[in-house]
Amino acid sequence: MSTASLNILMVASEAAPFAKTGGLGDVLGSLPAALGDLGHRIVLVLPWYRSVQAITGRLRPSRRKVVVPFAGQMKQVGYRSLEQNGVRFLFLDVPEYFDRSSLYGERGDDYPDNALRFGLLSRAALELARHIEFVPDVIHAHDWQAGLIPVYLRQQLWADPFFVNSTTLFTIHNLGYHGDFPAETLRQLGLDSTLNRLDGLEFHGRISLLKGGVRFADRVSTVSPSYCREIQTPDFGMGLDGLLRARSNRLHGILNGIDPKLWDPATDPALAASYSAESAAGKKACKRALQRDLGLPMDAETPLLAMITRLDPQKGINLVLEAFDRIMQRGLQLVLLGSGRPDYEQRLSAAASFFPDQARILLRFDDRLSRQIYAASDLFLMPSRYEPCGLGQLIALRYGSIPVVHATGGLADTICDPQQDEARANGFSFHTLSSREMLATLDRALRAYRDKPDWQSLVGAAMGQDFSWSKAADDYVDLYRTCRGETP
Repeated sequence: MSTASLNILMVASEAAPFAKTGGLGDVLGSLPAALGDLGHRIVLVLPWYRSVQAITGRLRPSRRKVVVPFAGQMKQVGYRSLEQNGVRFLFLDVPEYFDRSSLYGERGDDYPDNALRFGLLSRAALELARHIEFVPDVIHAHDWQAGLIPVYLRQQLWADPFFVNSTTLFTIHNLGYHGDFPAETLRQLGLDSTLNRLDGLEFHGRISLLKGGVRFADRVSTVSPSYCREIQTPDFGMGLDGLLRARSNRLHGILNGIDPKLWDPATDPALAASYSAESAAGKKACKRALQRDLGLPMDAETPLLAMITRLDPQKGINLVLEAFDRIMQRGLQLVLLGSGRPDYEQRLSAAASFFPDQARILLRFDDRLSRQIYAASDLFLMPSRYEPCGLGQLIALRYGSIPVVHATGGLADTICDPQQDEARANGFSFHTLSSREMLATLDRALRAYRDKPDWQSLVGAAMGQDFSWSKAADDYVDLYRTCRGETP
């Protein structure tokens, strides 16, 4: 088994705390540092968004710009550099593409030039590695925004001696987002029109940047073993299941983790009281504080059900709306934090208005409040239609909030129902995606909640589980070595 350290070039559109809209940002906020802790050299290339500057301050721009052949011209690209937690961050400084109020779009619409924005990210990241003389053993590209990296390497840089020993891994964080654009975009990206075919980037008359990553990378990974299997089926493959089945011998599933230092109720400064698996009394104080702050009746015995979610069909919001009145009939309190589709926001708010003493719908993203909700809640609902990995259930376990989930993707990999294995149980799950099954599973969870000794045992077991990045980082290193033809 090789133990030599690796040069890993990572390219992504977001990474916490600099830029984050979801799970992708969480992963890139933790995985690079975990790999660095194992002794590997990590360079992470990100866009220099306007929002990044609020986090980093005014980093000094590079003295020399990088010359990037892109879209038929030699483009001068600046960058800014930051060393943090053993990772070197390089931010592409292209104001006309990235100095905007949002990452991907505004008012519900994508930016029309997203293909060019993230095509440049992919092409410039490769030239930036050359510029800083960082010869990558592995180039790890994430989601459709970096999907063109394997394409540019195969189509334009296949004979370049700088990259001759570099291998590529493309990670799918959510197959539901393809990055599809009109076919003529190929020319704008400086790519040959022959790629507009079935065994290239063509996808239902358009081109898909995500398909480019899947098709041309040396290896492809997803963020949980179950999701890896699911996306090879028509129900979950989003039109790419045939290609994924064809590449199944190079397709891998590695379960995401969370950073136990970032998510720790024993040290979290956002909480009204600290607590742990060994000393859980502070959780009751957190519940009282949230009930007080939200104007809910301060009753320790009333079960508090939480959702922290993007308001999107993927997240099973339709099930919640369909069953809203019946959920309230269970005599619980519901707190939902999130934002997304305007119709969901309106319908949830309208439904909650009939239950002023039970329900609170908070239509925003608020990191501090989310931590308070995790800590205060007894149950955490995730009825997702599909879930590549899911981080909410892992954070909920860490904070002693018992998940109630649809058994799909990473939710199936991380939540064990008492009906599966009572000794390993850490939550409740249902296999048929329906409001009826969701309510039946919620009822089982509520019955368990009323049995205090067993419930406290379940909470302690949940909080004691290890879903840190250490195992995932080891698994990625093994996969990197497999990409390179080494024996891990």
